[in-house]
Amino acid sequence: MDIQELDISKVISPALVNLDLVATTKLEVIEELTDLLVETGAVSDRDTFIADVLYREEEGKTGLGEGVAIPHGKSASVTNTSIAVGRTSKPVEWESLDDKPVNIIILFAVKNSDATTTHIKLLQKVAILLADDEVIRQFQTVQTKEDFIKLLAKNQD
Repeated sequence: MDIQELDISKVISPALVNLDLVATTKLEVIEELTDLLVETGAVSDRDTFIADVLYREEEGKTGLGEGVAIPHGKSASVTNTSIAVGRTSKPVEWESLDDKPVNIIILFAVKNSDATTTHIKLLQKVAILLADDEVIRQFQTVQTKEDFIKLLAKNQD
């Protein structure tokens, strides 16, 4: 599958977006977003998935800077590769490239069978999008889940 063929809207839905996270810590953010994945059936085992995300977090910084983090977990508990997105009202401490906290978190849940191809392509596509400062500004102010998804799917052919 070519990166251009990867449609982000296929791995996210309004049920996987929470623009009003109540979390105040990194773990709470991951738990809150994981709950969305469990509720939609994308993750079958909450605790296993959270453990897999935290394991990945230990391997390197997932905070990209500019208030954005992209934690991800490749896990046997993922039944459907998906993205859950959250925004906090107050920035949360996170290991990031600019050493600043984050308030926009894009959590990737990746099936083991998708771990090499789909996972890399999703990360690449989102990373390209997040290189655009204007997109990051819009993420901070967008008001609806649908608009957030449209923004995330921006530049889709």
